[in-house]
Amino acid sequence: MPLETPVRVARELADRGYVADRGAVTLIAEADDPAAALETAVDAAPPDALKLTADHVQRARTDQPAPDPAAVDDTPAAPTRSDSDDQTDSSDAPPESEGDSESPDTESSGTGLEATTAETVGDRDPTPPTIDNDVTGDSTGTGAYEEFVTVFRDRYERLSGQLRGRVNHRPADTIGDMSPGSEVAMVGLVNDIRSTASGHWLVELEDTTGTFPALVMKDRELADTVDELLLDECVAVEGSLSDDAGLIFADDIHFPDVPRTHRPSTADREVQAALISDVHVGSQEFVADAWERFADWLHSPAAEKVEYLLIAGDMVEGVGVYPGQDEELDIVDIYDQYREFSERLKSVPGDIEIVMIPGNHDAVRLAEPQPAFDEELRDIMSAHDARITGNPSTVTIEGVSVLMYHGVSLDELIAELPDDEASYDDPHHAMYQLLKKRHVAPQYGGKMRLAPENHDYLVIDDVPDVFHTGHVHKVGWGKYHNVLSVNTGCWQAQTDFQKSVNIDPDVAHAPILDLDTLDMTVRKFV
Repeated sequence: MPLETPVRVARELADRGYVADRGAVTLIAEADDPAAALETAVDAAPPDALKLTADHVQRARTDQPAPDPAAVDDTPAAPTRSDSDDQTDSSDAPPESEGDSESPDTESSGTGLEATTAETVGDRDPTPPTIDNDVTGDSTGTGAYEEFVTVFRDRYERLSGQLRGRVNHRPADTIGDMSPGSEVAMVGLVNDIRSTASGHWLVELEDTTGTFPALVMKDRELADTVDELLLDECVAVEGSLSDDAGLIFADDIHFPDVPRTHRPSTADREVQAALISDVHVGSQEFVADAWERFADWLHSPAAEKVEYLLIAGDMVEGVGVYPGQDEELDIVDIYDQYREFSERLKSVPGDIEIVMIPGNHDAVRLAEPQPAFDEELRDIMSAHDARITGNPSTVTIEGVSVLMYHGVSLDELIAELPDDEASYDDPHHAMYQLLKKRHVAPQYGGKMRLAPENHDYLVIDDVPDVFHTGHVHKVGWGKYHNVLSVNTGCWQAQTDFQKSVNIDPDVAHAPILDLDTLDMTVRKFV
């Protein structure tokens, strides 16, 4: 095939299993005979090399002086952000109205890409990300009862610390000794929620000293807040003691929450990140053509500012995840699924920094926090040298902290909370609740499996600038107290199983985040 453009050089090298840096691609493309230069460079590269560098190419081109890649100016004019009237960014619309995947407020990139992939992309120079709160390599839990006590005690200590400065907290074992009618406040984990015969609500809180009940009267505005409560989350209750000092008449309920004064960090240059999840390679419904259109677009001048790709779980379809899944698989072997995913990853430009976490369809333990993929799977997916970390993890790129969490707990929230607080159509609203509770999976039990570690990796200690989830296969985004919350859809068309449970997925969407402004555009590749 002719190799007259850097894009085609990069693709040819990817087909041969190499990730090439920009200098190598430029040197080959500038050669009198690019195809011959590529063959020579590949032959000269060490047999175990996964990345072809400019040094490899220069050593192979002894017949002519090698141009300085830094002196080659093949960077096109920066694309305008107003190249589509349908474009939406997350700063313009009110947070509560954003993220409607049925609206035209997305930019379609499903046609005309073949004409742009022959052009030259700009010079990407991503900074290696930093990773925090990764359980990988540090998992010590065996499932013993004492370990569950430890992890919940740690949850209480850290979240109660965020609340104690806002209320005059008293331990459970001392509240009953106070005078009837005293003003009192308690911080605890929600141990029980039940209604009384009169329709009021009893909320039992537990701290390290014991339990104490609080009564929320049904005719108080506060009663609506009870609908937001989940078992095991940490809250503070303020009120007054009853005449027998046996319960608290609740006047207010406080969540750890994100401060309204939170101001996110931004990058100090124009640079973008693509946020995706739920690729599901191996499924019969994996949208391979849409993925290639996405990859083509990443090679185009319109994507020259995209230097990061963050993938929030479910790289492959997996096996045995739900009843009858084997009937919907295109690739039945889990390792072959990852090999195919790795091949798809090669379509992504080699100078894009990739970070990925596992999800519930991936070949890792189901209990959260989930360690990253084992060495065998890392070796299979090593061609692009992606950064692989656990679920959840906080990834900092260009000074912007992104909390990446696959999102299994969203199922629990959507099942438990009122529709206006959490729904599959507006998954970002459920994400707001997790930020409010400062925990990515506050309720233990049901679909949520917890691995008891030496501390609770699921607590949100530091407020992120961006919260990125997947899992529910729906696109939704908005800002909660200045934290951009994004659920990123999927790359799998509706399966028969999804039809049976009324899941209508948002397929082949790629939210593109401006890291210098935290504005966002959603591109569609269907």
